[in-house]
Amino acid sequence: MITPKEMAELAVKALDSKKAQDIKLLQTTDITVLADYFIICTATSTAQIKTLCDEVDKVLTEQGEPSRRVEGYRNGGWVLIDFGCLIVHVFLQEIREFYNLEHLWGDAPEIDISSLITE
Repeated sequence: MITPKEMAELAVKALDSKKAQDIKLLQTTDITVLADYFIICTATSTAQIKTLCDEVDKVLTEQGEPSRRVEGYRNGGWVLIDFGCLIVHVFLQEIREFYNLEHLWGDAPEIDISSLITE
């Protein structure tokens, strides 16, 4: 079994490998009981949202951590994947700006992911 932090790092790498934009990793352990980490990222199209979600689910399922729930798949502009200790949010840009989760969860420390992603 892998730790929540390792799950989050694998998810960040998976999203980056499929060209997710503006990936943010927030540590929410002390802020909410919902999850230890939130990942927020942007996709350029609904097709890319599906690709990003499928990749994260595949990578974490291979590590024995399948998603518990997926919300928003049919609507297309925002998909939430719940892995228990990790919640991944994949947005289209305008929907991400509208909901502004980074502001909503502004008390959560942002984790530096520069070592996990390719520039």
